[in-house]
Amino acid sequence: MSLDSLKSRVPDYAKDLKLNLGSVIGNSDLPAQQLWGTVLATAIASRSPIVLRELEPEAKANLSPEAYTAAKSAAAIMAMNNVFYRTRHLLSDHEYGTLRAGLRMNVIGNPGVEKVDFELWSFAVSAINGCGLCLDSHEQVLRKAGMERDTVQEAFKIAAVVQAVGATLEAEAVLAE
Repeated sequence: MSLDSLKSRVPDYAKDLKLNLGSVIGNSDLPAQQLWGTVLATAIASRSPIVLRELEPEAKANLSPEAYTAAKSAAAIMAMNNVFYRTRHLLSDHEYGTLRAGLRMNVIGNPGVEKVDFELWSFAVSAINGCGLCLDSHEQVLRKAGMERDTVQEAFKIAAVVQAVGATLEAEAVLAE
């Protein structure tokens, strides 16, 4: 199971996705840990068993055990935070924004890897989950840490392509039933 295997599963009508998958992952300028942590976190966030099964082994092979766990942690904590903060942001009653969250988020303070890597993975997951408040928050941390916009954009390009491939392959699986 690998990136090539996943690309081979993409139908002809989605050739652009296949090409984009090869370029955003196969030709990324991100350091290996940032790249494969982003790939793993977004594969989890895509909710596509096919995408996760194909990309996880390669991600695991390219990540330290600590980074592998941290990328999964980013996907997990952002699954919660994106719903919580997106809901607070979307509610017309802004008083909810003044209330204490009361949710544990310890992993954000101590992710077990470089903070900037965890922030990048959290940002990418937030792109899939559509939480503007979280996107802004993580992007600001990344930019303050000196990350260039092109690098930040690499993460949401990966998120966009992984999500699109997941949606396409899941639709094909349903249509094949």
